[in-house]
Amino acid sequence: MSKDNVKVVIFAGGTGTRLKEETEFKPKPMVNVGDSPIILHIMKIYSHYGFNDFIVALGYKGDMIKNYFMNYLALNNDIEIDLKGNKLNILTKEKEDFKVTLVDTGLETMTGGRLKRVQKYIGKNTFMATYGDGVADIDISKLYDYHKKHKKIATVTGVHPSSRFGELDIKDNLVTDFKEKPQVTGSYINGGFFVFEPEFFNYLNDDDSLILEREPFEKVSKQGNLAIYKHNGFWKCVDTFKDFKEINEIWEKKAPWKVWG
Repeated sequence: MSKDNVKVVIFAGGTGTRLKEETEFKPKPMVNVGDSPIILHIMKIYSHYGFNDFIVALGYKGDMIKNYFMNYLALNNDIEIDLKGNKLNILTKEKEDFKVTLVDTGLETMTGGRLKRVQKYIGKNTFMATYGDGVADIDISKLYDYHKKHKKIATVTGVHPSSRFGELDIKDNLVTDFKEKPQVTGSYINGGFFVFEPEFFNYLNDDDSLILEREPFEKVSKQGNLAIYKHNGFWKCVDTFKDFKEINEIWEKKAPWKVWG
């Protein structure tokens, strides 16, 4: 399948309450890492491997994300404005090879409901998804190929940090159980960077309260249809203000996820 047909869904609707120092005024995907919002870092990771077609599932302060992409060229380039002639000229050439579909999926909707609500824009092809607050030095092409090779309905990327996220029980490269935010035991945790077959939508409905990481993943894992791609490299999400400070410190030194030029 051509990479041009593979959509990448980015969950960008949560309120980010643990990062209220930043998210009181902006949605979490718009929190800056360096001079750019973290959602742009995520898109550049995917784009580096040839995946350029994004669907952003909006919710909290989604208008700020819409405005950012609608005005991307003006915000990221030198511009000349002819007020008399009502013309805008872009003087420099900073641009990205992205197609971005921005979808309002509800203010309070959880991840499962958000994914279901963008189904009509995905079609019947394999697609990918990730959270709008995490980066990694992950080879997206290898992740995609791994998923296609194992022929499961879904693949989740497992990562190793000590943290507070969904823990995965694994046997023979299959997820046998999916535990949402348990006590950390040192095993792999859910790092996002998912790959799905369109059949996964059979496990979803557009109920506001449907959490992707609970019932849908629990069902598909118990049926032996949730593979794990083990990523042992760098992974970091911006969940708290401490994370925000740490990721910016990493960016200032040498960011492992910066695979683009």
